[in-house]
Parts: sequence; structure tokens; C-alpha cells
Amino acid sequence: MDWIKSLLDIVLHLQDHLFQLTQQYGNWIYAILFVIIFCETGLVVTPFLPGDSLLFAVGALAADVASGLNVWTGSSLIFIAAVLGDGVNYSVGKYAGAKLSARFPRLIQQKHLDYTAEFFEKYGGKTIILARFVPIVRTFAPFVAGSGTMHYPRFMLFNVTGALLWVGLIVSAGWFFGSIPIVKKNFEVVVIGIIFISVLPMAFELWKARRKKAREPKTEMAEAD
Repeated sequence: MDWIKSLLDIVLHLQDHLFQLTQQYGNWIYAILFVIIFCETGLVVTPFLPGDSLLFAVGALAADVASGLNVWTGSSLIFIAAVLGDGVNYSVGKYAGAKLSARFPRLIQQKHLDYTAEFFEKYGGKTIILARFVPIVRTFAPFVAGSGTMHYPRFMLFNVTGALLWVGLIVSAGWFFGSIPIVKKNFEVVVIGIIFISVLPMAFELWKARRKKAREPKTEMAEAD
């Protein structure tokens, strides 16, 4: 699994790799950033690509004038890529979600799609915005929204809002904190911390779901008595 080792090395040493790519490809680095973010948000099969850590690294590197990376150009293109990526993902879910469910019923169960549709109708805006800050979920949320009954204009409103907050907050965090000596010296630890914090909301929701599921049999038994 050499590709896993290579990917892990890139993620953990993202700032170094990004600096090297910027020096090697010049302005083409913006196209590379655009493609990575678009694929991470727009393709269901690439949720493993760096998202939060990449944005932080962009902000940290742009703070160094010698890097040649412009924070406004980079942030603008990343924002556009994030919005377009979610839009494509939504369209795939909308036009192919039912077909995929029919073709792979064991993998994509209709009851799950129905439940998700109801969930998105009730908490759609909150879900789309918060999903931006959660790896994996960020990739699948637009697909599920498209598969459900969320209308496109409503989705796009939350899509744009979420992308603006995501890019603005994390790139800004990299800009202001990435140049601090202790952060630069322990950038790998910071990246792991960002990933850990990003996953916490999803882990908390899974924990709550398991607790609720564990209580259900006891509740049903108590009602039967």
C-alpha cells in the first residue's frame, strides 16, 4: 500500500509539499488547489483528499510573502471549487440517486434515503453548512441532499454560505496562526489536531445514535410490560 503511505506523507507534511509545488509550478498551483478541492467535495469516490488541512496550509503559506502564494487568489478559487463541487455532487444525487438505489439496494437502502430526505427537509440548511467542517460527511452531504427533496435554490443558498464560512475561517486561521514558530515547528501535530477536531462532531452524533439504539429495546420491553 505505497499510495497510502504517500498520501499520508503528503497530508502530514502538507505545508512542505505545498511550498515545493508552488515553487515548481508557479501560478499553476492555483489550478492544482482548485482540482483537489473540487474532487474532494464533488466526487463521492474521493473523500480521502485533504480538505481542512489543505486550507489551513494555504493560509499559513500565503502569510509568507516569499512563498509567492496569494491568499486572495487562492481563497477565491478554493471557494469557487467548493461551491461547484457540492453543486455537481447534488446533481449526481438528484439524477442518479434513485437509479443507484434500485441497482444496489443492499448498499443504498430506500428507507435510509427516505429518512435522509425527511432529515434534510427539516435540518437541511444546518446540515449542509456544518458538513463543510466534517471530513467524509462533507463529501456525501450534497449527494444525499440531491437524493432527497431539498430544492436546488435552497441547497445553493446553504452551499454558498457553508463554503464561504469554511474557506474564510480555516484559511484565516492558517494565515494568523500558521506563521507562529511553535505551529510551524509542529505543523504535523497541528494537521492531526485539525483532522481530529473536524471528526469530533461526526463521532459525537454516532455516539448519540448508538446510545439511542441501545435504549430502544429496553423502552419497548417496558411498554410491553
